[in-house]
Amino acid sequence: MAAFRDMEELCQGLLSLLGANHAAAQQRRLLGRYGKMVERLLETQDGAEQQLREILKAETDVAQSLLDAKEQAELEDLKEVEADLEKQEKEVDDDTTVTIPAAMYVAQLYHRISKIEWDYECEPGMIKGIHRGPSVAQPIHLDSTQLSKKFISDYLWSLVDTEW
Repeated sequence: MAAFRDMEELCQGLLSLLGANHAAAQQRRLLGRYGKMVERLLETQDGAEQQLREILKAETDVAQSLLDAKEQAELEDLKEVEADLEKQEKEVDDDTTVTIPAAMYVAQLYHRISKIEWDYECEPGMIKGIHRGPSVAQPIHLDSTQLSKKFISDYLWSLVDTEW
């Protein structure tokens, strides 16, 4: 803005000096100032354009590096998730190979001790089965939504024969 004010002042000075006696000498001096001012203005413009190009390049580089970092992080996250899934699958495979025989053993042991045959196909919330006690088979039909867990546990334990 200051450069434009200087140009306006210079132009007004040139017009006023044209009418004076020493107009030619002052005109040359003012034209020299005007030429220097135009050179400075062009240099400033070139410098500003160069700075804008550098800023634009820096912004582009930063944006690209952010995209690259985001892509790399996403790839690392995907690799980590994949590794976790593989680990979990291996753990599940290991657990099922060890747990299934152990669970079957526990279920068989519980069945021998309690002598209860469970009805696994009954509706949710119901506990059904047959207790094959020492003298007679007794049906089990309990509604877990109506009875407390303590009552159910105590009832089932009461069915277990304590004589070995």
